[in-house]
Amino acid sequence: MRHFMRGAMPAIDKSDAVRLNQGCACITLDRKALGQALDSESGEPGFSQRLIAAQSHAFSNVPVFLSGDELAKMEEVIQAIEQVSELTQYSNAVLSWAPGIARRDFGPAGALMGYDFHLGETGPTLIEINTNAGGAFLNAALARAQVACCGEAVEFSSSQCSFEDLAFEMFLNEWARQGRSGRPRTIAIVDDVPEQQFLYPELVLARQALKQRGAHSVIADAPRLSYGGKTLTFEGEEVDLVYNRLTDFALERPEHRALRQAYEDGYVVLTPNPHNHALLADKRNMSVLSNSVMLESWGAAGERLARLQAVPPTVLLTSENAADLWQRRKTLFFKPSSGHGSKAVYRGDKITKRVWSEISKEKYVAQDLMRPSERIVMVDGSPVIRKLDVRLYTYQARTLIGAARIYQGQTTNLSTPGGGFAPLFIV
Repeated sequence: MRHFMRGAMPAIDKSDAVRLNQGCACITLDRKALGQALDSESGEPGFSQRLIAAQSHAFSNVPVFLSGDELAKMEEVIQAIEQVSELTQYSNAVLSWAPGIARRDFGPAGALMGYDFHLGETGPTLIEINTNAGGAFLNAALARAQVACCGEAVEFSSSQCSFEDLAFEMFLNEWARQGRSGRPRTIAIVDDVPEQQFLYPELVLARQALKQRGAHSVIADAPRLSYGGKTLTFEGEEVDLVYNRLTDFALERPEHRALRQAYEDGYVVLTPNPHNHALLADKRNMSVLSNSVMLESWGAAGERLARLQAVPPTVLLTSENAADLWQRRKTLFFKPSSGHGSKAVYRGDKITKRVWSEISKEKYVAQDLMRPSERIVMVDGSPVIRKLDVRLYTYQARTLIGAARIYQGQTTNLSTPGGGFAPLFIV
C-alpha cells in the first residue's frame, strides 16, 4: 500500500472520490492481518477475537475515498479555528459560559482533538469539535491492515513517523507545556470503570504504545484515584500525567474530586482538560465560529475568515428564539452544549413536541442540518448505501491520523452492518 504524504499532493478531481464512494465496494481490509496487529500491539493473545466478538461492526471492510483538495480544506478549517481561538475576544466570549475550573490555562493544548466533517457538494462542512476523541489508536491498527484498491488510490498518512510515535511526542509536549522537565514517570489513562467502556480496547492499545516507548502507563478508574495534597496516586502509585478520557468535562462529579483537586492545584498534568474543552469543544462555541460579522470585528479576516464558512450556522436555543426554531426545525439539528458521543442529539424533522418541551429548558444549540455523503458497502452479498463522516485527530492543529465512520441512522455509531471505522484513501 502506497501512502499519501504531506508535500505530495496530486492533481485531484473531487468527482473521482464521489464516484468511488458510491460505486466501489472493494474489500481492502485484511482481517487476518488486523487480528495479528491487534494481538501484537495490545500484548494480549486473543485480544482481537475478544474485540470483534464484543464489537462485530467496529471496522468496515471498505475505505472512504477523499480528494486531496477536500483533505487540504479540512486541515485549513482546523488551522483557522485554532488561530481564532487565540484571539482575546474569542476566549473571553466562550469562557464566559464555561465553568470556573475551565477559565485557568495550565498550558496543555489538548491531546487528540477530533474534528468531524461531512463531505458536501460545496466542500467539507465541520459538524463537531471534540476533546478526547475516541478511536485514534484503533484506526492506526486498522490503517496497517489494508490492501491496495482502485488503481491510483493511496492510503492517507500524515507523517513518516507512526501514529504512535506522534502520540508519544504529543504527550511529552503536553508535559513540557505545563512547565515540567524531563519525562513523566507514570502516565494514567483515566476513565470511569474503563473496562466497561465501549472503546476500552483502544485504551489497552494506548497503554501498550506508551510502554513500548519507555513510559510507564496504567489504565485507571477515575473514582479510585487518590490525592493527598501534593501527589495524585492510583493504587498507591504516583501519577504524573493523565490522558483524560472522561466525559465529565468540568470534573464536576463527586467521584472525580481527587482528579479535580490535583488538577486545580497544578500537581498533575491533565490532557485534555476543562480549559481545552471550554475553548474549543463546547457546542455553544459553534455559534461564535459561525458568526462571521462578530469574528471580523475581532480581527479575523481574509483566508482565515473565509475558511470558517465551513462551520454551519449555529445559534443558542433560548426562550426568545424557541418558537422560530420550532417552526424551522426540519432544517436544523439540535445538540446539548456539553454533549458527547451523539447522546441526546436530535434531528429536527424527527423531534416530537414532548422532546421539544424538554430540550427547550436545557442548554442546547440549533445547527443548520448538513446531510452526510454516502458510501456503498456489501452486506450479505448485496450492495447497500450507508452514511459517512470524516474525523481528523489532531494536536495543535496538526493532523496525527485521519479516519472515517460509516453508519446508518440519525448519528454515527459502531453498530451498523457493513459500517464502522474506515481508513481514508486519497484518489
